[in-house]
Amino acid sequence: MPVFEAQAIHTVALHRVGNKATEEGFVLSSQPLKLTEPLQDLLIRYFLTPFKVEEYYHFYDDDNLELNEVFGSCQQIFLDPDSLMEESCRLARHLYNASTHANIKGGELFVVYFSECMLNGEKMDAIGLFKSENKESFLKVQHDEERWSTQADDPSAQAQYRLEVERGINPNKLDKGALIFNSERDKGYIVSVVDATNRSTDALYWKDTFLQVRQREDEYYNTHTEMQAYKKFVTDELPQQFEGVSKADQADMLNRCSNYFKQNDNFDLQTFTDEVIAQPEVIDSFRQYRQQYQQENEIELPDSYDISESAVKKQARAYKSVIKLDKNFHIYVHGNRELIEQGEDEKGKYYKVYYNEES
Repeated sequence: MPVFEAQAIHTVALHRVGNKATEEGFVLSSQPLKLTEPLQDLLIRYFLTPFKVEEYYHFYDDDNLELNEVFGSCQQIFLDPDSLMEESCRLARHLYNASTHANIKGGELFVVYFSECMLNGEKMDAIGLFKSENKESFLKVQHDEERWSTQADDPSAQAQYRLEVERGINPNKLDKGALIFNSERDKGYIVSVVDATNRSTDALYWKDTFLQVRQREDEYYNTHTEMQAYKKFVTDELPQQFEGVSKADQADMLNRCSNYFKQNDNFDLQTFTDEVIAQPEVIDSFRQYRQQYQQENEIELPDSYDISESAVKKQARAYKSVIKLDKNFHIYVHGNRELIEQGEDEKGKYYKVYYNEES
């Protein structure tokens, strides 16, 4: 299910934007699209369904927020929705200038004004920027029908059928998108981003070069960053500072952290360290690492905040506690460290695992 809902599309501008590195150029439209009700319903589903994670951003510029081109155009559109066509042309030119890597695909840019969009139960307008890069082949069935039966109770007919191949946009696969909500303007608006096609560093032009956004510091950001920092501490820092830390110990610490975030609505640093880490010397080490992590990444984590369930679910994928033994066995650790023993004998290293039932 999408995180956001929209009742109606007010205006849609559509432009073709190519790759600047290969001099593909761009083609601008002069009029907004005319939408039927079925087409509008399909487009709302196409545009909004991929936004499933409550991870938000702000527009920014290192010198002055007003210099961020997408922010400037969105600000003007929110002030005057009738300016969408003019501003959408500026956005298309800006996207073209950002498409300077040879691997970037050309495609259609949709600039959309949504009215009565819901965000966290609050109704507001929103602007959508969506780019379609990949085309798929579709089969179109056509026929010339000729009725041959003359009997009233026989509805059968004969026809000559033809299959044609057409290429177009799959409405179930949005390549790139951004939703800009008319809220927190002074901070750079609330922005949600989708980029389903490019994962490599040189292809992050949509988020970094075109939109120029950074993560909004909210409960999702705090939860995600805290769990990420703790995982790095357990897997990278802990074995260096303390002898005898086994993979089973690390798995146990990650499981306890994951359970804490799943079972609590609020994070409290003191409670977290007491319940999850427990050992005073390890607690001191983690607190030092946490402070260093913030300084190195130029971020600030509060000592208490509301926990984001959405962020916990996403981080849980990276919290899989697996002990890999050569290429022969994987041990998945879900809890109770005391049921795993580690040792070594004349045959080699071993793990001893206790259990009650086999399934």
